[in-house]
Amino acid sequence: MPREEAAAGRATGAGFGSRRKANADAVEVLHGIDLAVNRGDVVAILGPSGSGKTTLLRCANFLERANVGTMVFDGERLDMHRATARQIAQVRRKTAFVFQDYNLFRNRTVLGNVMEGLVTARNMPKGDAREKAVACLERVGMANRLDAYPVQLSGGQQQRVAIARAMATDPKIVFFDEPTSALDPELTSEVLAAMRALADEGMTMVVVTHEMSFARNVADRVVFMEDGRVQVQASAREFFDHPANDRVRAFLRTVEGAG
Repeated sequence: MPREEAAAGRATGAGFGSRRKANADAVEVLHGIDLAVNRGDVVAILGPSGSGKTTLLRCANFLERANVGTMVFDGERLDMHRATARQIAQVRRKTAFVFQDYNLFRNRTVLGNVMEGLVTARNMPKGDAREKAVACLERVGMANRLDAYPVQLSGGQQQRVAIARAMATDPKIVFFDEPTSALDPELTSEVLAAMRALADEGMTMVVVTHEMSFARNVADRVVFMEDGRVQVQASAREFFDHPANDRVRAFLRTVEGAG
């Protein structure tokens, strides 16, 4: 069933995401990744620690540079190793990245954190930036803490501010790197609720997560990675209700049992 490809488009290449150590010995982190993300998709990336999930996200946003591979991004084909500064800047203008450790400016208020990129990177007038920032904070339930500083917020509140900051730039796709991994269960639920609301609005999202309930109930598709390879791609229902193989069954027993 054909669907319009989103900003992330399609990433291909035998060594997509490989990295080099200082001694120039090649360390291939990702192998033969072939992954498409359609507009409006919510894709959950699952797998054990060390399987390359975070590296995949960071390469897709050029936070790390792949040694080889191509990516079709919003209709433009990019060489992952030779992409120019202009091409990388264009990718980053159309994407947003939510980190597991929030990455808020400690010396900025909640409002200032969300406004910062709009004013400095997008050259938006401060009045317009404030209006946009407040609207985004309202979407994640943080408009009542505009003047608070990150140190005054819980981890869940900080992550919701980070999500508002990501949404303020009107990205075509948002990458989430284990956004709840540092949170206790009560705070996790408020962040997942904010993410679910974005999914309901049709935001294209690629989410590295250990939250199986989110992957099962919110994601359209699940990508299971291990040893730097995509081992399984399936609809969320198929992945959880009809595991593709014994390895996936063992993984689900472990993570769902732990939950």
